[in-house]
Amino acid sequence: MDWISLSEYLAFIAVVTAAVWPLGSYLARVFAYESTFLDPLLAPIERVIIRLVGPAAERPMKWREYFFAFVWFAVAGAAFVFLILKLQQLLPFYSLVGKDVLSTPMTDDLAANTAISFATTTTWQAYGGETTMSYFSQIVALASQNFLAGAAGLAVGMAFIRGIACDGGGVLGNFWRDVTRAILWVLLPLCIPGGLLLVWQGVPMNFHAYTTATTLQGAPQLIAQGPVAALEFIKNLGTNGGGFFNANGAHPYENPTALSNFVEMFAIVMLPAALCYTFGVMTGQRRHGWLLYGVMTLLFALGLAGVHWAESAGNPALVRAAAPHVFAAGDAAWTGNTEGKEVRFGTAGSTLAIIVTSNGATGSTAATPDSLSPLGGGIAFFNMLLGEVTYGGLGTGLISMILAALLAVFVGALIIGRSPVYLGNRIGVAEMKLIAIYATVAGIVILPLTAVAVMTEVGRAGLTTNGGPHGLTSIAFAYASSFANNGQSFGGLSANSVFYNATTSVAMLAGRFLLTLPALALAGTFAEQQRRAITSGSLPTDSALFAMLLVTTVLLVAGLNFLPLLCLGPVAEHVMLWH
Repeated sequence: MDWISLSEYLAFIAVVTAAVWPLGSYLARVFAYESTFLDPLLAPIERVIIRLVGPAAERPMKWREYFFAFVWFAVAGAAFVFLILKLQQLLPFYSLVGKDVLSTPMTDDLAANTAISFATTTTWQAYGGETTMSYFSQIVALASQNFLAGAAGLAVGMAFIRGIACDGGGVLGNFWRDVTRAILWVLLPLCIPGGLLLVWQGVPMNFHAYTTATTLQGAPQLIAQGPVAALEFIKNLGTNGGGFFNANGAHPYENPTALSNFVEMFAIVMLPAALCYTFGVMTGQRRHGWLLYGVMTLLFALGLAGVHWAESAGNPALVRAAAPHVFAAGDAAWTGNTEGKEVRFGTAGSTLAIIVTSNGATGSTAATPDSLSPLGGGIAFFNMLLGEVTYGGLGTGLISMILAALLAVFVGALIIGRSPVYLGNRIGVAEMKLIAIYATVAGIVILPLTAVAVMTEVGRAGLTTNGGPHGLTSIAFAYASSFANNGQSFGGLSANSVFYNATTSVAMLAGRFLLTLPALALAGTFAEQQRRAITSGSLPTDSALFAMLLVTTVLLVAGLNFLPLLCLGPVAEHVMLWH
């Protein structure tokens, strides 16, 4: 690894680490309803919203009520998006783009898939934004859901933390108030300066008609633009990921410079990483919060090293053909697998984007996953199969890591003959059943959907460019991405069909609600308990040994569920390519 790439990776980890304490402390104060510097401005707005919502926003909620409020909120959001997409030709700004430009028909199945996608923070896109969506649809439907669905995910994460920290009573907070505070105190204050920064870097923010230009060859070219900056920062900060353009974060209007790429990647992980410290503050176990962050960062660094090595190795087919395999950019030159990499970012910037987006719930790609080497694509694939434990989605990532920690505590305590207690919460039979459900849902959803797609003609019809192991990876990657509420896809899979619009919707709904249900139920059972004192008889959860146990648990759970699939896909393709 060259020193420039290493410096970029270390700088990114250093910036994220530096933000954990101040952001984590701030989040703890916001959701503990303690005073912050924004209260004089935002508290009156919150009171108005609470009055509009009514009594439901005033009473404390136990886990069932919290979960159903979360579900109905998502259902209302999906219905809102669906109606706007179906009626967009009757709504403002449609004429700026025009029916001749918006060439992708907004069919019922595509509109439903998109509505579910944005309401679950997946932002899976079976369409190209510039050829499908009007400006009104992009801003009013999609950007609003980036705020609302992201805030709902953060609210669920905070409710889960309260369940772990609660000392009896079973109360997890109030969903409506948590969503309100997530938007007013967290997302908006960060998105306004973030959006302005991107405008400064060259991201468009206008309502102009598409521009017609003439290329050097004399051919006509239509240049799409629009209110891109309004969507760009929140799609990353809210861990959504849907692109204004089909090329997403690889488009120069969405991600024009190396600085914008760095800022957008930082926006994806800043809040999920800070929640580790928030968890430590609210549970009174700051050392354990830092341990969770350290484990996340270790897995993140391993992913960076693996993808950088895989993409720097190059393509042996080109080596055997003695084809030139060096890309020059100014005074610099880099070798390796240059296909699908952004020439503005090089291997380092593209690798950083691949690892950040595949680890979390934000499919804001700045490189083409379909063009990665088999092992590079396999690492990105495996990251999603880990269950968002590395930073992950807004709120949901921390939940996945804590669930892994609970499983590690249970196994470790049994091995050494100690009581399975996590931060004063006893892990009994009921709790282990919920943990087991959470750990196995991914395999129960992803593997059958992949099998159906591979076995049926309608499923294989989506493989327009690749078959064999790469085609299997493309299909499985789509369902893993949908289930992880990530939204990335291999470009070789044509997913805008009734079959894929329906089946990826099933995966998105399962990943959003079939994981939230046992997580909140588990938080509710812990909230009903009286927390026990942590004694010498409890398994220590703030040691290096526990960190090793936690890493092993994370890798083993994913491996046991998906190792055969990984062997048939990326590993088999790697062996075929190199031998």
